[in-house]
Parts: sequence; C-alpha cells; structure tokens
Amino acid sequence: MTRLVIGLTGNIATGKSTILKYLAEKGAAIIDADKLAHRVMEPGGAAYEAVVRSFGRDILNDDGTINRKRLGDIVFSDTSALGRLEKLVHPKVFELGNQEIDEAKSPLVILEAIKLLEAGLMVTLCDEVWVVISNFANQLRRLMENRNMEESKAERIISIQPPQAAKVNQADRVIENNGALEELHAQLDTIWADLVARYPVQMAGLHPVAE
Repeated sequence: MTRLVIGLTGNIATGKSTILKYLAEKGAAIIDADKLAHRVMEPGGAAYEAVVRSFGRDILNDDGTINRKRLGDIVFSDTSALGRLEKLVHPKVFELGNQEIDEAKSPLVILEAIKLLEAGLMVTLCDEVWVVISNFANQLRRLMENRNMEESKAERIISIQPPQAAKVNQADRVIENNGALEELHAQLDTIWADLVARYPVQMAGLHPVAE
C-alpha cells in the first residue's frame, strides 16, 4: 500500500486532539506518539529499564509501573531532566512509530507528536508537516478547563515549550485554532481537498470533503 504520512504537531493545548478526531472520521489512521511513549515505558517496554536507571526507583508505583505524574513533576520543572528523558524515549518511539505506519490499515496516516520537530527522527517518516497554533489565552483556558490544571501550573507548562514560531518556520501547512469549531473544520476541509488533488492515489477511497 502506498501511504501518505502527515506529521501533526503543535504546542500543548492548541487543539490537536480535535483535529485528529475530525480526520479519523474521514478515514485517516491516527498514530499518537504520546501513546507510543506510554507503551515503550511500560514494564518490559523498550525504554523502561533505561528510564528507571536514569531517574531512580522513586518514580515507580508499587506494581513496578512508572508513575507518570511523578516523572512529569521532575521533568517539567527541570529542562535538563526533560532532555535526558527524551534522549532515552524518542529513539524507541521512532522505532515503534515506523512499525505502526507499516501496519496501518489506511493509506492516509496522521502521526501526532508534540515533539515531532524537536526530536528529529520522527519527522523523517513524514511526507508533510502540519503545525497547529493557538494563542496563549486559548491554550491556558483549554488546560484549565479540559485538564483541571491550576493556572500557575498551566502557565509554567506553556512557557517552557519551544516558541510556536519555531515550529511554523518548519511547517508545510499551518492550522490556526483560535475560533469556532466550524472554522477549524472549514480549514481542514480545504486542506483535505488539496490532498485529494496532490495525492490522488493515496486519497482514493477516503471520504470526500462534502459528506
């Protein structure tokens, strides 16, 4: 099967999940790099032993699984610790992502990864890179409403991420998500129509824009 692989990225709370849901409904296969990271850090996973060695057994639950909140508290307050974790996890996520693309049932694959561009490896799997952007106020509101996050923590997490402009400079397409859901869907429909024109083989058989 000839596949078209789209890398979807953007900073936290820009609305990537909403976009993925819409594209999945139109027949795209979705690969979530964050879920792949969960899998490689499970006991027996490709990165589990290295992460435990690097961060210590204090990050483990009683059953031996990694306590992601405890690990998150460490890496989100220390950029060097975050970098250390990413060096251990990203190569294993890349390997698993490559396998998932090969096994995808759809000719259109959306690979969603918040660190798609920073990690380096994952972007090599993609034919196009789409970057989702949103303003600070909307990011803050989504984190507080959708994840029940305190404002100070939400602000801190947003602030330690790379500038959105750095991602935009590397994008094939930019999706702005500051308006109503209908506006977002309209942008996606326009992009979908362009994909059909550019990649007729891969897009054949998938849902048209108007349903």
